[in-house]
Amino acid sequence: MTAVLFGATALGIAANVFVAVADYLKAGFVVKNSAEVRVPATAVPYLATLKLAGAAGLAVGLLALPWLGLAAGIGLTLFFIGAVAVHIKTRVFYNIAFPGAFLVLAIASVAYFLPLV
Repeated sequence: MTAVLFGATALGIAANVFVAVADYLKAGFVVKNSAEVRVPATAVPYLATLKLAGAAGLAVGLLALPWLGLAAGIGLTLFFIGAVAVHIKTRVFYNIAFPGAFLVLAIASVAYFLPLV
């Protein structure tokens, strides 16, 4: 089980870095999705920074400081609970699986780090 949670944490790092870069580059799918869920375009870089900080915290947690990984996992969990909630509030369900998948990866990272702290 630990190997699965480790893998999910590593995948969470990669996924958050990927989507943060896409946010910064204003990729088409990012612009479209943020408009659909009524997130102002001016907020997207700030949200990208939060994702990138979470990914960095998870990486540092894997390398040296498990408590930082736990904190990052909790932060990302809260972030993606918010993302899922925004999708529900705006009734944009066709792509809710994406923030849902990120939420599952964040929860898995919390499960990985919790016994290490």
